[in-house]
Amino acid sequence: MFGIGDFARHGRVSVRMLRHYDAVGLLRPARVDPVSGYRFYEAAQLSRLNRIIALKELGFTLNQVGSILDEQVGTDELRGMLRLRRAELEEARSAAEARLAQVEARLRGIESEGLMSRYDAVLKELPAVRLAELSGTAPGFAPEEIGPVIRPLYEELCRRLDEAGVVPDGPGLAYYRAAPEGGGAVAVHAGLPVPAGAEAGGGVEIVELPAVERAATLVHRGPMDDVLPASQALAHWIEENGREPVGDWRELNLEVPEDPAGWVTELQQPVA
Repeated sequence: MFGIGDFARHGRVSVRMLRHYDAVGLLRPARVDPVSGYRFYEAAQLSRLNRIIALKELGFTLNQVGSILDEQVGTDELRGMLRLRRAELEEARSAAEARLAQVEARLRGIESEGLMSRYDAVLKELPAVRLAELSGTAPGFAPEEIGPVIRPLYEELCRRLDEAGVVPDGPGLAYYRAAPEGGGAVAVHAGLPVPAGAEAGGGVEIVELPAVERAATLVHRGPMDDVLPASQALAHWIEENGREPVGDWRELNLEVPEDPAGWVTELQQPVA
């Protein structure tokens, strides 16, 4: 027989871990001295210890390890557990690869510019939202083309909602897509979130924007006339990180004080 220290050394685990396995009933010593309480193990128990270690390295909990070793888990269930663990590891690997790509993109930016970017892009999920909106058409996507269209839309939207007694329940959300007439024209949608069941009438349309599983986002501070560097930074980040834009560009108006210098807007681009 082996004393606990020798058995731990042969099994490449700590004495503390063997005591824990004993406490949870996963690996009992072959004999315990009734006087000293010293634990002794048989060489044959190394195979059980090795299997415990192997199953732990696969990511199973100690409770799951105990059930597998005591044959309380059938072959089909074990196969399902292993497939689930494989899926979890693949998801973790994908997340790690995405983080690595972000780090490499940031390093390239620092090396090319000699400093940290003033913008930080973040991938996030966007919730579904119910909007009351008015829409118009801008000749192009430049800030000086969007601004003269969207500002009157929001002013009129607020007026009509106020007349209808509808109180928005969140910050304004604008979204853009290519206009049907083409030629670079942009369909501008100025929206305010409203509760379920709210109806504004007066030409105000109620739309349901679906949830977005993954969007690249970036916070712009200041007037929207100065948004171009931020939007370009987000487009550059999307390209550098191997993403592809899908769906409509969105702008979430987080803070809109009277002074445009204090505006805070989150730019949102759904990506694949």
